[in-house]
Amino acid sequence: MKLTVNGAVTGVDADPDEPAVRTLRDGLGLTGTKLVCGTGVCGACTVQVDGVPRASCITPTAALADREITTVEGLGGEHPVQRAFAAHDAMQCGYCTPGFVVEAAAFVDGWRVEHGDTEPSREQIAAAMAGHLCRCGAYQGIYAAIAAACAGRHDEPAEPARVDAAAKVTGAARYTTDVRLPGQLEGVIIRSPHAHARVDAIEANGVPLVDLRPADGVVRYAGQPVAAVAAADHAAATAAAARVEVSYTPLAAVTEFGSALAEGAPLVYDTEESRKSALSSAEGANLPGRWQGNLHTTSGLPLPGGGTAERRIERARRRGDQRLVSAVYTTAVQVHSALEPHASVARFDDAGHLHLYISTQRVSAVADAAAERWKLPREQVHVVAEHVGGGFGAKANLTADAVAAVELARLTGSPVRVVLDRAEELTDGGSRPGSRTELSLLADERGRLAALTVDAQGDGGASTGSSVGLMARLMYGTAPRRIRDSDVLTNLPPGAPFRAPNGPQLAWALEQAVDEMAHRLGEDPISLRRRWDGNPKRRALYETAAALPLWTGRPATGSAAGRFRRGVGVAAGNWLYMASPKTQVELTVERGTVVARSATQDLGTGLRTVIANVVREELGLPADRVRVEIGSSDHVPGPPSIGSRSTTSVGPAAHDAAVRLRTALREGAGTAGREAPVAALLDGADGLRVTGRRARDRGGYLLPFSVADAAIGRGMSGAVHVTEVEVDTLLGSVRVTRVWGGLAIGRVYAQGPARNQAEGAIIQGVGYALFEQRRADPATGVLLTDNLEDYHLPGIGDTPEMEIHFHPDGWEYVTGGGVGLGEVSAVGVAASVGNAVYNATGWRPLDLPIRPDRLLEGINR
Repeated sequence: MKLTVNGAVTGVDADPDEPAVRTLRDGLGLTGTKLVCGTGVCGACTVQVDGVPRASCITPTAALADREITTVEGLGGEHPVQRAFAAHDAMQCGYCTPGFVVEAAAFVDGWRVEHGDTEPSREQIAAAMAGHLCRCGAYQGIYAAIAAACAGRHDEPAEPARVDAAAKVTGAARYTTDVRLPGQLEGVIIRSPHAHARVDAIEANGVPLVDLRPADGVVRYAGQPVAAVAAADHAAATAAAARVEVSYTPLAAVTEFGSALAEGAPLVYDTEESRKSALSSAEGANLPGRWQGNLHTTSGLPLPGGGTAERRIERARRRGDQRLVSAVYTTAVQVHSALEPHASVARFDDAGHLHLYISTQRVSAVADAAAERWKLPREQVHVVAEHVGGGFGAKANLTADAVAAVELARLTGSPVRVVLDRAEELTDGGSRPGSRTELSLLADERGRLAALTVDAQGDGGASTGSSVGLMARLMYGTAPRRIRDSDVLTNLPPGAPFRAPNGPQLAWALEQAVDEMAHRLGEDPISLRRRWDGNPKRRALYETAAALPLWTGRPATGSAAGRFRRGVGVAAGNWLYMASPKTQVELTVERGTVVARSATQDLGTGLRTVIANVVREELGLPADRVRVEIGSSDHVPGPPSIGSRSTTSVGPAAHDAAVRLRTALREGAGTAGREAPVAALLDGADGLRVTGRRARDRGGYLLPFSVADAAIGRGMSGAVHVTEVEVDTLLGSVRVTRVWGGLAIGRVYAQGPARNQAEGAIIQGVGYALFEQRRADPATGVLLTDNLEDYHLPGIGDTPEMEIHFHPDGWEYVTGGGVGLGEVSAVGVAASVGNAVYNATGWRPLDLPIRPDRLLEGINR
């Protein structure tokens, strides 16, 4: 078949019915076109066909014949839209960016022909981009970029907001799903159709196969990996998987959270041995605990005053004290669904070294785990994650795709790639556990917090590790509190750490209870939080938030009338400050350019830009004299992209390296070079190499030891979100219209990416509050929300107007002066939406998401 792609006629050997996205990617190597949803919902695979944008995942290859096809590569990198996306930081991980760019280019070109150099409205841009999703939530920049391109402000080149912007807007950025090695095979994972079963036998029937069964041979959720096969291409691998015969003995399953503790309910883990190896949703080690059927209760760390808290609350309940707020709050399971799915490519070289390309948040930790699992010397394992298309916590370990790829590569002697499809990603790619939290809050006669009790149950499917209640130890002073955490096990897919693990679930309950207390005491909700919260950094945020016109102009609770009702709510959040003390950055002079290297990775948070900014500013170099290379476990030690510790770790190390390099350059140049600009000294210093390290904080860390290179620092970051909503009381829908987000994180190393990340947290919080809910068939345990039509992610039209405020003070004792923002910016967003709905309607939502049916039932009681 002959196709005309990007102005060139080329022949391609393809099945006419093959989705065009696979032909473009696998047949022509045009990997800028991304395969994400496979159902025409997300827009990542958009190409222009005769100038009209089309989703290539639902377009057969035959439909491209005799047409002019333009992919992102065909735009050449100089289209005004590409320049605008780069300048306005209209991206984070960049995986969705090519699809947005192709669609936006057609829109901008058509707009300017019809309207000249004028800006379209937000509504017009949202309508044009309605078929596109960005899980990172970079919509604010996308709005700005498209408006500016339509107005003609990017007909000339402009400074990009991040150093890898050009690669992302042109499709040149290489992700794990784009890796193509000579002789590469395609791997497919065979998964259990049963929610609970014993795997009796696997018949390969001549297919290259590796066994992925759990150690005890029992699968505990529908979609759990059982085996994996490999073949020449995806179609052949899928056909090979269909030839494999797996024999199961089905076991009784429990697939509903509300039924798991019933008498006689089937046990997810029925032996002491299986409980010891139970799946975990925790970011670190699970807290010890005890089992009682499907209930796993963690012993935790007892707080003094627990008994006092219980007694005070019980006395208040008996006397009907209005200063006692007590309710049960629930949150649904939220799926990570990074647009780049879990993906791995593995090969063994002739020397026996393992080369693993993987979409991961921890290149070094994955290399360590691979060396241990396959009994290889650590120096023989090389992990690469050049670009990562989102993670949010679910890509932190040696996942099933990596295990399958490595085992298949070892079996076949060929490189093997394993990429999860969207159904697999939504099923087994990670999710934030749901929760049921019974919380009681008591104020004394002077309006002070007198007692707090929390009983939190995690809904993490077949995994333990929920610690929602534990988060309540860290907020609102030291009043007596009693906290209990437990997991309710079901035969559903396991959870995984998700941006601020357990924080949003706790904030949903706690911040609404605090809001309710303010209402009962007749006090301004911000004023009450400022009184109760001893953190001076958050107090500064409260003061700024209290003076906002958005806040001072809010309506009285429940006072609005008519169909559309406006409300404004507030919520606070905090997060542990952590750092990676072993972080290093190596600088090498290569042909007049300073090359920075570290074994870390960039998920779209802007870590490349942070390193580049620090080095350029310290050495006074232009952009083209500094290059950053990360994403390889072979570099000097770097931080993982978890726990909001990558920037606060790598920024100071980059600064230290830059200072060392300047010193070495001037010492090498002698007396004549002492006052010379660094740029003038680089050409004669080829091969010069220095290593910078992150110095210890002034006063040290909170704990005298670190675990897995994670040190818990002194102090906690803070956030306050003020949110405005419009509630449609006829249809039951909620629209978030404006959000102010204040973050107390100290120094900001890269303003554009930091602001973008904070805005993305708001978008994800809006999704958590209003749309996202994993659903399973109660009869089979098979997920019903295994596609992006049924699992609703927020789109560009759901984006509120956002303002981000960074509070710069309070972190002077921290090396570098700043801490991470990824987690803290996400904690309280959903709770602020709930409080805004209450302000608008007088009805308090207790369950997430705030669905139309729930809202209508609540306001019409």
